[in-house]
Amino acid sequence: MTTTGEHRVDSTSTGVRWWIGHVLSWTALLFVVAVLLASIVVPKLGSAMPLTVLTSSMEPTYPPGTLIVVRQADVENLGVGEAITYQIKSGEPGVITHRIVGTTFDKDGKQLYITQGDNNSAPDQDPVKPVQVRGKVWYSIPYLGYVNNWITGERRSVFVGVVVAGLLGFALYQFVGAGLDRKRARKKTNL
Repeated sequence: MTTTGEHRVDSTSTGVRWWIGHVLSWTALLFVVAVLLASIVVPKLGSAMPLTVLTSSMEPTYPPGTLIVVRQADVENLGVGEAITYQIKSGEPGVITHRIVGTTFDKDGKQLYITQGDNNSAPDQDPVKPVQVRGKVWYSIPYLGYVNNWITGERRSVFVGVVVAGLLGFALYQFVGAGLDRKRARKKTNL
């Protein structure tokens, strides 16, 4: 232990191992928090829907396993180049995310969107009606879709509970560790 003025510094509490441990633990904590924010909290706050890309039709922009977060959009003002998520058939739950490559009109003069996957050689067969559009892609995160698929339904509740318990355990570990460090420092100063 060294002293500088009135401050005492314990070299074991600021050694290389200590720094590596703290950097790794804080990195892990920040990673878990970022994943939770990106996949659960931000979509919920932004009234958005997290989805997982399952096919290669949108590669290289959105490869399989990418988490895309889709936000409602003004369907009358969507433009060419925007990636949208739409129902395959009106009223059915299945959705596709493809890019708008053009517009056309039906026999009643209502606008329709022509879509195509970035990796597909031709536009989709059926134009998309505005009523089919669920939203446009707000943001995406590669590989996080695999996690999103795994933590659905009951698993999501368990996963969130485990993460919360882990974060509380980490906080307790840091608190107890700081207390033990202070106690050791006091013992050394009393020797």
